[in-house]
Amino acid sequence: MAFLIIAGCDKEKPAAPPSPTVELVTVTQQDVPIYMEWIGSLDGDVNAVIRPQVTGYLVKQNYREGDLVKKGQPLFEIDPRTFEAAVDEAKGVRAQQLARYETARANLARVKPLAAKNAVSQKDLDDSTGTEQSAKAQLESADAALKTAKLNLGFTRITSPVTGIAGIAKAQIGDLLSPSMATELTTVSTVEPIKVYFNISEREYLKMATAAIASGSRPEKVPLTLILVDGSVYPQPGRFSILNRQVDTSTGTFKAAALFGNPDNLLRPGQYGRVRATMSVQKGALLVPQRAVTELQGKYLIAVVGPDNKADIRPVSVGERIGTDWIITQGLQPGEQVIAEGTQKVRPGMTVNPKPFVPAAPAAPAAASPAKADDKPAAPAPAAKG
Repeated sequence: MAFLIIAGCDKEKPAAPPSPTVELVTVTQQDVPIYMEWIGSLDGDVNAVIRPQVTGYLVKQNYREGDLVKKGQPLFEIDPRTFEAAVDEAKGVRAQQLARYETARANLARVKPLAAKNAVSQKDLDDSTGTEQSAKAQLESADAALKTAKLNLGFTRITSPVTGIAGIAKAQIGDLLSPSMATELTTVSTVEPIKVYFNISEREYLKMATAAIASGSRPEKVPLTLILVDGSVYPQPGRFSILNRQVDTSTGTFKAAALFGNPDNLLRPGQYGRVRATMSVQKGALLVPQRAVTELQGKYLIAVVGPDNKADIRPVSVGERIGTDWIITQGLQPGEQVIAEGTQKVRPGMTVNPKPFVPAAPAAPAAASPAKADDKPAAPAPAAKG
């Protein structure tokens, strides 16, 4: 029995489990812009819907669809012959009325001195006066009819009321046009500057308004940036233009609009983008990857690794999210090492095997494919959302 006991004591004890391998990232400190962001749709600052004002056959289209047209530039022409004849007829009627008025005025001029000498009766004077006034009224009516005929003739040349981009024509040469048409001829949109519509929630509105009041500035002064659907930042700055007077009860948001310069006509109505408003800049913010932060029952925890490679689970206070990072307002110091990968493997006081955290490389772009109508804008570049 003693021999067996001694032999059992000579057996090796079980080896301790190896230290878990974790990936570390250094807490960085930098100035971070705090912003708010909304999805917006682009539209013309003015969208002039072009419709015919007279009935006639379309005989000419004077612009190229999709091109920039100037204010007053002819876009369409309606057959003018009927309206030219109406002008000639109105001119003839006016000439007749003018002759009658001149005759009535001359008769009145002869009757007035005779009536003063009682050479004619008062009735003759009244008849001459009434005839002169009636002829004058008929002449004025003829003048109005001539002006109307000339206006209708002018309406056969349909011009652009604004300078902007003209859309595709919805009528063809030879179509019978009329003011009661169900569709317009085309639309001309002013795109310099171009307008971007977006919706602001009540919470966001209150935050912006409170910040503006506290700083003594106006919301119109908040710098705006437009991010296009390909993720590029549009170089022209924007400014707030419109905030609707009330909240839309169906969505709980205000409708707002911003204006962006568009000197090269790059932006067109119907495009989408993200409107970013920079509210402030947080100086010396501490940043860690969002994946390094663990939320547990409303508390935020981070695993910190000291110089002795021992892990410490530490509660922290978080601020704004910045892309894939998170601002830590309390609980960390610049230069500390935190676990970005493998947090679930460690316990407080455990020794770990550290190695640098390497973010996953972005996926290679796929072959180009036709864009879909419901494509959404790309994820925002690193910046904070307030």
